[in-house]
Amino acid sequence: MSTVDLTPTVDVRRAADRFSSQFGWLDSKHSFSFGHHFDQANTHHGLLLVNNDDVVDAGTGFDTHPHRDMEIVTWVLEGSLVHQDSTGHNGIIYPGLAQRMSAGRGIMHSEKNDSWRLSGDAHRDPVHFVQMWVVPDEGGITPGYEQLEIDHELLSGGLVPVASGMDKHDGESAIRIKNKYAALYAARLQPGQSVELPEAPFLHLFVPRGSVTLEGAGPLATGDAVRFTATGGQQVTATEPAEILVWEMHATAAA
Repeated sequence: MSTVDLTPTVDVRRAADRFSSQFGWLDSKHSFSFGHHFDQANTHHGLLLVNNDDVVDAGTGFDTHPHRDMEIVTWVLEGSLVHQDSTGHNGIIYPGLAQRMSAGRGIMHSEKNDSWRLSGDAHRDPVHFVQMWVVPDEGGITPGYEQLEIDHELLSGGLVPVASGMDKHDGESAIRIKNKYAALYAARLQPGQSVELPEAPFLHLFVPRGSVTLEGAGPLATGDAVRFTATGGQQVTATEPAEILVWEMHATAAA
């Protein structure tokens, strides 16, 4: 991680310009280089390396695979996702439940849309979720897992810390991540409701559903994102029911 001299910028990235992976069972849109999609000029923003917008069919998903030295935050928008990992953690992630997995020195896990294997009736509903990866403060830590439900009212009309490593969110954020320079916020907004973005060297705003207007930049639709550098404080106003995810970052990943 590093800090650099910055020029204020507001870089709007449209949904249609994202990398896309289609595998029949999976519809995945990538905001940054991911898998076989690689662009040297689009590897990260601040500390955020991955912002994948995924839809997975019922009864399918990601088989067991490894991760290392990454803080992985998963936010479900619709449906449910079953997590199982090599540290013995397993559970069902659903809307309003924040989840963090610290890959540390190495972890194996799977993510599937088959909640009925643990409880409930079989269904045919897809699961829609956003998975975000940020680099940790240090490598080789003990792998870990945390999840916590965030009350719906807290996500109605204001930015709420969902995951944070910052001291200012001690006792406030839903889950802790192993990076003291990063925090993720979420908000569910009704038409006309506004939130003010934090100010930081790096911000990333993503609109996983609905539409909003960004002060100074105009309309943003589902799947649009904005990368802010050395700026903040803008108002984001919903023009239809919307959900937004905002990363506040005070460092950047090494080039």
